[in-house]
Amino acid sequence: MSLQAYFLPSTLPVHKEGSTFWGIPLSENARTEFKPSVSRSTNRVSISLGVRAQAAVTTPNISRATPEGKKTLRKGNVVITGASSGLGLAAAKALAETGKWNVVMACRDFLKAERAAKAAGMAKESYTVMHLDLASLDSVRQFVENVRRAGMPLDVLVCNAAVYFPTAKEPTYTADGFEMSVGVNHLGHFLLARELLEDLKTSDYPSKRLIIVGSITGNTNTLAGNVPPKANLGDLRGLAAGLSGVNGSTMIDGGEFDGAKAYKDSKVCNMLTMQEFHRRFHEETGVTFASLYPGCIATTGLFREHIPLFRLLFPPFQKYITKGFVSEHEAGKRLAQVVSEPSLTKSGVYWSWNKNSASFENQLSQEASDPEKAKRVWELSEKLVGLA
Repeated sequence: MSLQAYFLPSTLPVHKEGSTFWGIPLSENARTEFKPSVSRSTNRVSISLGVRAQAAVTTPNISRATPEGKKTLRKGNVVITGASSGLGLAAAKALAETGKWNVVMACRDFLKAERAAKAAGMAKESYTVMHLDLASLDSVRQFVENVRRAGMPLDVLVCNAAVYFPTAKEPTYTADGFEMSVGVNHLGHFLLARELLEDLKTSDYPSKRLIIVGSITGNTNTLAGNVPPKANLGDLRGLAAGLSGVNGSTMIDGGEFDGAKAYKDSKVCNMLTMQEFHRRFHEETGVTFASLYPGCIATTGLFREHIPLFRLLFPPFQKYITKGFVSEHEAGKRLAQVVSEPSLTKSGVYWSWNKNSASFENQLSQEASDPEKAKRVWELSEKLVGLA
């Protein structure tokens, strides 16, 4: 079926989460061609948004449920957010090349995603681009409607897209008034996952999965996770107040705005959310819930905001000193494994890889595995996205 053309607000840069080192997320930027004008007041930043039309796309050969009585295994359908570059694009390509998956590239910049898929050599019949802006809860709801109208069963959802503003002096906000990092990375994905869980539950695919990309920077039991500013959700007073700075802080813990910490806090929320999904729904639905850290991707576009010397030295430092370097291609293969490998069906797991590229169950920090905090984050998030 043909999807209607959408008139889209230009938004701030979206970075694809890949990995981190010393508290700095390493990911691929996905920027629109539009530059929003930003004006600051004493309490918040207002963003003047432009609009543009996205071209319509014809949905190619999406696998529908196997008719009753037939045993032929169909292709799987996987939605990957932020799939126009970086980790998301690499995983989309890895899955498409198997011939066993139809990939829905859920991206804010429609045309960029189409160009990226073409440049990556993805066969046209292996993917579909659908518009999704995680900085708008209305866009999330519209995306869910579009997926359902396409008539496709949903077998795997990968929550990959993320934004990161390490040098920001003032917060920016989503269309719904939330601080941008937590609004996109956590709340947008929270609503998306909650809404699409119903579709995952009804899938007839042998292994249904919901995957949320984590980050080592939110895990304070690691060296990188202990580099200031450290992730800390505190008593969640900022989240309870709405992250707008109007009735409290823009930060989850109620503290002063810090762009790097906001990102790390959002990743703690991602990992807590995965575990709460597991506790609430795994036994009932059979859906596998997992998170992962695919390794240190040191060659992404994120570092354009850092000094030239850093951008020059960081990749060889990772390759030859720490030996922690992972290419986008390898990281994409690892995410694709979590999507599709029969050996990675255990639910409630945070996956990592050793030097031999073998997967293992990693240990989360005390805060990132606190069931009481996970429950509270879930309940507050439900209120903020209109589910409670």
